[in-house]
Amino acid sequence: MNAIETNKLTKTYGASRGITDLELCVSKGDFFGFIGPNGAGKSTTIRTLLGLISPTSGSAKVLGFDIVSEKSKILENTGYLPSEINFTSGMKVKDVIRYSAELRRKKCDEQAKILCERLSIDISKRVDDLSLGNRKKVGIVCAVQHEPELLILDEPTSGLDPLMQREFFEILTEQNSKGATIFFSSHILSEVQNNCCSAAFIRDGKIIVSDKVEKLEETGAKKVTVTGEFDMNGLGGINDLKTDNNTTSFLYKGEMKLLLKKLAESNLSNVNITEPSLEEIFMNYYEA
Repeated sequence: MNAIETNKLTKTYGASRGITDLELCVSKGDFFGFIGPNGAGKSTTIRTLLGLISPTSGSAKVLGFDIVSEKSKILENTGYLPSEINFTSGMKVKDVIRYSAELRRKKCDEQAKILCERLSIDISKRVDDLSLGNRKKVGIVCAVQHEPELLILDEPTSGLDPLMQREFFEILTEQNSKGATIFFSSHILSEVQNNCCSAAFIRDGKIIVSDKVEKLEETGAKKVTVTGEFDMNGLGGINDLKTDNNTTSFLYKGEMKLLLKKLAESNLSNVNITEPSLEEIFMNYYEA
């Protein structure tokens, strides 16, 4: 069974763009990254999948439940971390965490205590006094403590310092090893490259590509960086061209023999040919 499956899922806001004909499939047990720039439609997708906003057209199922007619069942079995965390003013952290568990009719005291220790959370503080990062950490505990089948996390690392980011992904990896499906949105490519098994790239409300991360990295393109006078006339298959003073870099998917011939004929002081990073590969989709 797929944890998430959409069929031409669309959400529009009048003349404003939301998501259009979204085709997304996330296998049960996957660690899935949902990549895109701010405003690409990541949060709209997540809120629609959770039934928090109604789709304009199309359909989707989460954990086998329809997002319109069975959204309460989806929420019962899902842990959700929104991109912006807000709590009821005046409450203490320990009360927020306990209340979140009670809403799900589950006793999570032991797991909550472990998570709070790992994330260095002071449960005696009032939520009004928390920084963005500490609010995010409390939200993580509320999402994870009941060990749901599916974790949906929207830009989860914003506000977290590097040490907490590392601890956070260790927590997610542990939950994934227990069978939980992880679905998180991000605009930070390294997070996806380092942690995810699969990923989808969204731009302007549409899925551009979706596959295993290792497959996405196998584009056949090479990252070429040269220093000196380089004649590129007649050289096809060039993308993401950048020039800085006397240095030129680009992604190359053309004929390698032709590239090597051009390099040999040029007056260059340095040549570097490497595999492109996932970020460079996806930047090519941004600009396509």
